[in-house]
Amino acid sequence: MATCSAGAPAGARIGFVGILIEDRHTAAPEVNRILSECGDCIRARLGMPWRDRGVSVVTLVVEATTDQIGELTGRLGRVPGVTVKSGLSR
Repeated sequence: MATCSAGAPAGARIGFVGILIEDRHTAAPEVNRILSECGDCIRARLGMPWRDRGVSVVTLVVEATTDQIGELTGRLGRVPGVTVKSGLSR
């Protein structure tokens, strides 16, 4: 991944990433590994297991370039059982 350094890189945008994890026990370790590798881009993280629906929801606030956010969401989206959506500032 294009690494996120501490502080805002040139061309950085603020945005959010919504992550739905349908099989927490299988997908969560890979999701957490990816998020750890991109930790410098993540400004806030909220995770909530929704046990009665069998899904976990993670919301991130990120500050990174569009390439970095695209690579992050692409990697997350390739994890089986994970759905990702994002939105960015202009």
